[in-house]
Amino acid sequence: MPPVVWVLTIVGLLAIVAFDLVVIARRNHTVTIKDATRWVLFYVGLAGLFALGLFLFSPGQSGSEFVAGYITEYSLSVDNLFVFVIIMARFAVPSLAQDKVLYIGIVVSMLLRAIFILAGAAAISAASWVFYIFGAFLVYTAIRLALEGDNDEADFQENAVLRGLRKLLPLSHDYDGANLTTRGDNGKRMLTPLVIVISAIGMANVIFALDSIPAIFGLTQDAYIVLTANAFALMGLRQLYFLIGGLLERIVYLNVGLSVILAFIGVKLIIEALHGSHIDDIGAIHLPHIGILTSLGFIIGTLFVTTVASLIKSSYDNRRAEVRVEVDD
Repeated sequence: MPPVVWVLTIVGLLAIVAFDLVVIARRNHTVTIKDATRWVLFYVGLAGLFALGLFLFSPGQSGSEFVAGYITEYSLSVDNLFVFVIIMARFAVPSLAQDKVLYIGIVVSMLLRAIFILAGAAAISAASWVFYIFGAFLVYTAIRLALEGDNDEADFQENAVLRGLRKLLPLSHDYDGANLTTRGDNGKRMLTPLVIVISAIGMANVIFALDSIPAIFGLTQDAYIVLTANAFALMGLRQLYFLIGGLLERIVYLNVGLSVILAFIGVKLIIEALHGSHIDDIGAIHLPHIGILTSLGFIIGTLFVTTVASLIKSSYDNRRAEVRVEVDD
C-alpha cells in the first residue's frame, strides 16, 4: 500500500478508538445486551465496509485476504474471552468498570501487536524459511489446544510481571468505581486495582497473539492486511465479551474447532515454504497450492460445524440433566 493509504488508515483507526473512548466516558450504566449487540454490529459493519473498499479499489486478492484474516483473528480472539471472564471474576471488577478496563487493555495490546506484526513482516521478507517456523509452531499450538480440553481458571495465572507491579505501584486495596486513581486514608493519590486488571488483560491479549498473528501470516504476507485485520477484530472484541459472555460455556467444542483451523493454516504455511524451496512433490504426493478462497471456505465451514455441534451437545447435556432431576425427585 502507498504511504498515504497507511497514514489515512492509521488516522481512521485512531479516530474510531477516540470515538469509542468518548462513548465510554459518557456511559453511566453497565453495558446491556442491547448496547453490546448494537456495537458488535457497528464494528462488524465497519470491517465489512473496509473489505468492500479493498475489493473495489485494491488490486489482487487484498479483499479476500482481509476477510479471511479478519474471520480468523476474530474467531481466535473468542478464546481470549474465556480468560477475560476469569480475570474479571478473579479480581472482582465492578460491573460499571469492566467496559473501561477492556477498552484500555485492548488498545494497549493493539499497539504491542502492531510491533509484532511489523517485526513478523520484516522477518518474512528477509527469509522465506520463517514460514517453516511459523507453520511448525501453529501445528504444535493446534495439538496443544486440542489436548487442553475445556477452558477453566487454570488458563490464567498471575505472572511475575503482575506480582512485580503489585510491589512497585502504590495500589489501594479497594476499587473506586471506574476510576484508575483514588485517595488513600492518608490523603495521598493512589492507583486502584484496575491498573493491575488492565495489565492482565493487555498481557493476555498479547500472549494470544503469538498464535493468531502467525496464523494470519499464513493467509497473507501483506503487513497492511494483517495489521488492519487485527485492528478491526480487536476493536469489536470488547463488545463481544458483553454479548456472548454467557454463551461461551455452550460452545464446548471451541478448542477443537480452533485447533483444526490452526493446524490447517500451519500445514498451508509449510507447503508454501516447500514450494518456495522448489519442492512440489514428496514422493508420490503432489503438494497442492491452497488459495485464499479455499482457506476462507475451510475456516468458515469449521466454525459453522464447531458452533452447531457445540449447541447440539449443550442441548443434549441440558436435557439429560433435567431428566436426572426428575428421576431424583
